[in-house]
Amino acid sequence: MLDKLAGIEARFEALDDELAQAGENYQRAAELARERAELEPIVTTFRQYRAVRDQLAQAEALREGDDPEMRELAQAEAAELRLKLEALEPRLKSLLLPRDPRDDRSVIMEIRAGTGGDEAGLFAADLSRMYSRYAEGRGWDVEVLSRNDTGIGGFKEIIFQVKGKGAYSRLKYESGVHRVQRVPVTEAQGRIHTSTATVAVLAEADEVEIDIPEKDVKMDVYRSAGAGGQNVQKNSTAVRLTHLPTGIVVQCQDERSQLQNRMRAMSILRARLYEIAVTKQREEVEATRRSQVGSAERSEKIRTYNFPQSRVTDHRIGVSSHNLPAILDGGIDVFIDELATREEAERLQAAKD
Repeated sequence: MLDKLAGIEARFEALDDELAQAGENYQRAAELARERAELEPIVTTFRQYRAVRDQLAQAEALREGDDPEMRELAQAEAAELRLKLEALEPRLKSLLLPRDPRDDRSVIMEIRAGTGGDEAGLFAADLSRMYSRYAEGRGWDVEVLSRNDTGIGGFKEIIFQVKGKGAYSRLKYESGVHRVQRVPVTEAQGRIHTSTATVAVLAEADEVEIDIPEKDVKMDVYRSAGAGGQNVQKNSTAVRLTHLPTGIVVQCQDERSQLQNRMRAMSILRARLYEIAVTKQREEVEATRRSQVGSAERSEKIRTYNFPQSRVTDHRIGVSSHNLPAILDGGIDVFIDELATREEAERLQAAKD
């Protein structure tokens, strides 16, 4: 491991020289800067580890001296330094594990009403607000790309972009079926209903990564429609893109110009194709892969939001919060932190095996 870390440190130092030589080649400079930023946490931790290791060697040497008082001090210092080394070793091992190349990317989130009719649409709107508040709390920007309103404040579907470094590394754990248990506003008898919504989190892809030939895309244009189906544009500004090789269909109608709607639709299509490409690559090296979104049946869920008991439970990790309002206000780190920790522990264990 130490030899590997020394090689990474050498590469990190060489990058400074290459950055200086890049001059006005901004694309090359950006690539080098990105690589340097990825290596910096590893090199910083390695240098800290090496410094502690050297200090420990010095303390061990002092323990062999003739001065009893100095030997006692050196022994106490050595014990403390060993604890520091023990803490740094798993950190280094974790940093050396292959990272998901998508972790630093912005994301496109797709939320769709599942089982439960109008109540499912209202729940989809609640989830949309929850993620928007979470993003705002982290200084990320949120931009709605497409939505299909139910007319009573809910969404049949809403697609939005979350722009910010590391958005995917946090929000990727939200993919799956979310279940809500509450008394709907439309329920006259006061009975508790169970509804679902699906969440898909797609890492944003660059054009250079996902090349989509024009011949592979069929574009249809039509008039935008508001809630309830009424036409709100006299011109055909809404866009429907069909990716012929895969059959993926993307629609955008929220913008006033056809060009803007086409650009948004292309970004969504690109993200979906990127997800397919990454998934295919992973399946070649993994025997199994957890499906991102199920069929939205009530039995398939990653998290339940129980309003009568003000409880939110993440079924993947068995963690519950009894402060449902805070969760819906964007306080989902209680789940994300534990999911990230467990994923890292599993990766470390897999590396040992």
